Amino acid sequence: MTTALHFAIGFLLACLGLAIVSATIRLFRGPSAQDRVMALDTMYLCAMLVALTLGMRFGNPLYFEVALLIALVGFVGSIAMAKFLLRGEVIE
Repeated sequence: MTTALHFAIGFLLACLGLAIVSATIRLFRGPSAQDRVMALDTMYLCAMLVALTLGMRFGNPLYFEVALLIALVGFVGSIAMAKFLLRGEVIE
């Protein structure tokens, strides 16, 4: 890998870390439940991007599978939270 790519990956990881910290603050200080759900969505998306970035950095395909699992679990969690906020129950 080139030096520019190492720098770009490091910068990307720092930005994603800042995004996760910002989403965590929104998770705890969010005035409504919808704000908290959006913060959780942002956090799982950033975690998935961190896994993909680390997979590119180390060249290990295991990170890509982890990112796929994070995306799947995050999507199902988002749907469950949306159903709960809309109807008050997840399973009918």
